Amino acid sequence: MRAVYNSKKFKKEMNNIVNYSFGFLDGVQKGKTPFLRSLGVNTVEIMKQFVDSNARVNPEMLHHIYEWNRTGSPGARLYDISFTTSNIGLSFKSSFRQSESIQNGSKTPFYDKARIIENGISVLIKPKTSEVLAFEEDGEMVFTKKPIRVENPGGTEAQGGFERTLDLFFDKYFSQSFLRTSGVAQYLENPEVYKKNLRAGKARGRSKGVSVGYVWVANAGVGA
Repeated sequence: MRAVYNSKKFKKEMNNIVNYSFGFLDGVQKGKTPFLRSLGVNTVEIMKQFVDSNARVNPEMLHHIYEWNRTGSPGARLYDISFTTSNIGLSFKSSFRQSESIQNGSKTPFYDKARIIENGISVLIKPKTSEVLAFEEDGEMVFTKKPIRVENPGGTEAQGGFERTLDLFFDKYFSQSFLRTSGVAQYLENPEVYKKNLRAGKARGRSKGVSVGYVWVANAGVGA
């Protein structure tokens, strides 16, 4: 009995498997950008829904980032959230819009309403078209010729409310719930596609690894 061992073929296949593995990692690196972009789009939308839900539950904290009397309504948002991608991951940025609605008793919109209330900036109110200010306080009408300074126009709970809500999203909801329920975490923890394509990688080497790694991570979106 004689056994013939093809060492050249074995060596080639082993080299291809190694190159397939390195190619897979290179493909993952190349696929990070489309993956992060997809994750960013979905995260921004979920984040806005999270803020809206919290606003409906606790309007005292978040009323200022919506048009008057429409707290929690997606169509009345006075805030926006955007994202950028880089080699280190995702970065999110929030900004405020100008209010266009008018509160009862006023004639013009509250300029910079969301930013002023969020940051607890005091507001000086003085008459523009008449000599007297008229406003309601504790159920009674008050008339005065003097300017009125409101130290915290949105209330103490509203100051910093938007920032606290975003912190809550990232500290708890994003890491503990969103990544799990969306399927992203499980998908990234189990690169089964690597094993499924190992036979092809043994034959084709690095080029197969790059394509498999790229497609795998680029498709790691919400609901993957």
